Amino acid sequence: MKKRITTAAILVIAVILLFIIPNKISTIIMAVAAGILAALAYKETLDLKESHKPYPKLMTIIGFICMELITLNSINASYIYNGVSFAAIGLTILLLLIPSIFDTKGKYTTKEAFYLLGTTIFIGLFFNLLMLLFFGNKWLLLYLILIATMTDTFAMLIGCLIGKHKLIPKVSPKKSIEGSIAGSLVGTIIASIYYYNVITSNINIIGLVLMTLSLSILGQLGDLLFSKMKRENNIKDFSNIMPGHGGILDRFDSMTFVIYGYIIIINIINMIR
Repeated sequence: MKKRITTAAILVIAVILLFIIPNKISTIIMAVAAGILAALAYKETLDLKESHKPYPKLMTIIGFICMELITLNSINASYIYNGVSFAAIGLTILLLLIPSIFDTKGKYTTKEAFYLLGTTIFIGLFFNLLMLLFFGNKWLLLYLILIATMTDTFAMLIGCLIGKHKLIPKVSPKKSIEGSIAGSLVGTIIASIYYYNVITSNINIIGLVLMTLSLSILGQLGDLLFSKMKRENNIKDFSNIMPGHGGILDRFDSMTFVIYGYIIIINIINMIR
């Protein structure tokens, strides 16, 4: 518990510093941090031996380079981040799929190629979007972080106190229906209040609450997805990089779905407008 609290305190301090230091400095730090975190998360997926066969070293290296290319491709000398490069995604698809055509020994089949491709794009796009949101409006990113963290925290706390009915025991035995509902309610309330008071009050409150609630539910689904991955691979944590908290994917599990969900919702809203 002491390690968990210490690690959490360090992470909170790091996030606060990113939000208060000058933009040019925070931009550089965020880009470096995203590249490192993406690399660590990528390694954690490669270590899931039950999910896939060991990849040839060359394909692992190519996959890693492509993942970092997707993550960092659109940063220019003016410290402006422009989002994902579709050229980088297209190059990744070709570089990771074409070699499987010439595999004759079953070491890099199309199955492994598509798994590596999915992992590469999933992680690269997530950290790409993480930076895009940070550089675009860091306070909006904090709103999404609040949804994920408050939902997870209160789902765990209230689940421990009053949870009696298991949510999906074969995926995550400790999660309860009561905790899940309470977590989404509290997470929605806190994040919505923050959005209305910090980001903008020029928004339909019902729409804000519905969007926040949807993202909270998606966050829990992301948590469950990564829990299932761990269960399928018979591991407790993806790694021990953060004492008491596990690996990078253990910390970003719910955030992945929250961020992907937010991008989808915003695009739908813009289409309707």
